[in-house]
Amino acid sequence: MTAPPTIYLRRPPDWEEHEKPALPGSPAMLSHPPLERLAYALVAILVGITGGLGNALFTANLPTIQGQMGLTPLEAAWLTGAYVTFNVTANLLVYKFRQQYGMRLFTEISLGLYALLCVLHLFLGSTGSLLWLRGASGLAAAACTSLGTLYMLQAMPRVYVLKMLVLGVGVSQLATPLAWLLSPSLLNHGQWHNLYMLEAGLALLSFAAVVLLKLPSGVYVKAFERMDFVSMALLIPGVGLLVAFLVQGSLRWWLDAPELAWLLIGAIGLLSAGLYLEHHRPHPMLQTRWFTEGATIRFVLGAIVLRFLTTEQSYGVVGMMRTLGMTPEQMQPLFAVIFVGTVLGIVLSAASFGMKTVGVQMMAAIALLGIAAYLDFGRTSLDRPQDFFVSQFLMAVGSGIFMGPLMFVGIAQGLKNGTHFMLTAIVTISITQSLGGLMGSAVLGTYETYRQHAYSAVLVEQVDPTRAPVAQRLQQQQQALGAHITDPQLRSAQAAAQLAQTVRREAHVLAYNDVFRVVAYVALAYLLWSLLVLGQTKLVAARAAKHATDNPHDVGTDAAVEPDAQPPSPQTPSMAAAPSR
Repeated sequence: MTAPPTIYLRRPPDWEEHEKPALPGSPAMLSHPPLERLAYALVAILVGITGGLGNALFTANLPTIQGQMGLTPLEAAWLTGAYVTFNVTANLLVYKFRQQYGMRLFTEISLGLYALLCVLHLFLGSTGSLLWLRGASGLAAAACTSLGTLYMLQAMPRVYVLKMLVLGVGVSQLATPLAWLLSPSLLNHGQWHNLYMLEAGLALLSFAAVVLLKLPSGVYVKAFERMDFVSMALLIPGVGLLVAFLVQGSLRWWLDAPELAWLLIGAIGLLSAGLYLEHHRPHPMLQTRWFTEGATIRFVLGAIVLRFLTTEQSYGVVGMMRTLGMTPEQMQPLFAVIFVGTVLGIVLSAASFGMKTVGVQMMAAIALLGIAAYLDFGRTSLDRPQDFFVSQFLMAVGSGIFMGPLMFVGIAQGLKNGTHFMLTAIVTISITQSLGGLMGSAVLGTYETYRQHAYSAVLVEQVDPTRAPVAQRLQQQQQALGAHITDPQLRSAQAAAQLAQTVRREAHVLAYNDVFRVVAYVALAYLLWSLLVLGQTKLVAARAAKHATDNPHDVGTDAAVEPDAQPPSPQTPSMAAAPSR
């Protein structure tokens, strides 16, 4: 498909060559005084954290919010689904909106709506208002991630654009550990209201910051077409149904709830219709033919696997700690370590980032994620948050390293075919990270439940009251309950119930060990596969270089490096708006 004709809505300013924006909707790369560059960096940090902190606070305090608002696990899952749906699909709107009207206007609208819904929820406190708020949070997060990256690019001269891109993308990764660090003090001085007061305050601060410190002007072109909205009307509900299927599947259980099948059927139908329409449009938003290329398929699979590996922390470690009764206060030191590790990973990635180091950074991230999961083998019910410091520090460093290179590779891969592939690349990265995280949690959650039931059956068979160790354990528990329960039968029943609870806890711990083992095996397999692909690519490049040396006058296709082996242009990152996560 050819790129649509460019129709300028405003006459571009007379920029110097090095100041020109790379794409319509991107700000010009002007020279700023040092203090102004510092201000741009601070606004980037504020906006980036605002975009991710709302959902991170909700996720970290989900059990508390469920209890205080009287929500069931199924109702809480719908709230997560609302956030992910709007966050994933927002880039369809954000990218074209910023090309036609500017990024700042969209951010002001989304942040204003986000702050308004936060305030309304403080007054209403209903499930319905919370559902709308989570959706607005997803929309605002998409805008803030892109805007934060654009502000960070203004913080240094253009020669440092790659490094600032990594920093801009990485800021939002700090939201999750920061939420765990802040949550105990917020909840200790009130109920869930404090969480949403903080969300509203940050949204208003970011709104004021982007109004006071504006991005340089860019090029504005006509971007929207009527058929764009028809495609959105098919794709957005399709993604929403797919998200609902993923968040409800492990709770309702995949094969026990017929409504899950209808959700999946609806998602497949709407997404197929939307992609069919895009495939046959003269100027589509999504370049469907790009997804048939071998390099694109490898990138999508790799991005999903990387996101899957990080769920060892968000699902595995956090889930195990909650199973063992750990509170947010007890997990604060662990997330302080994770925060430091994430910052270190982002800084290391930005400092060493370059065209020649992208592959090395990705390999290092995969290795760190795999080692972290391997170190968590053999956990017991006696383990506490401090026992996870080393493994989760490595996991955090790996997570901080891979996001910048991943985004760069995806955008560069798309832009090989032209700038009209930019939106497709951004949406692809967003989907692999958001839906990849959901799929990772769904897969690991299903596997943990399956293994927990298997271990429970084995352990229950071993808990025979006629066996001496079991009888002694029951007697000890009855004696401990003697001061509180005088009735012998009730005391015996309570002791048996406590023993059964201990059996379930141990079964969960064993199941989580299996989860850690699976993540480590996946990381090892992916690392070996990546090394194989890298070796093949280098071999092809070496053969092409040798052929070119031996035949300097041969200008045939045999002398060309295949497209998958060509390095992307170093100018491509400045064209990007970071995808939301």
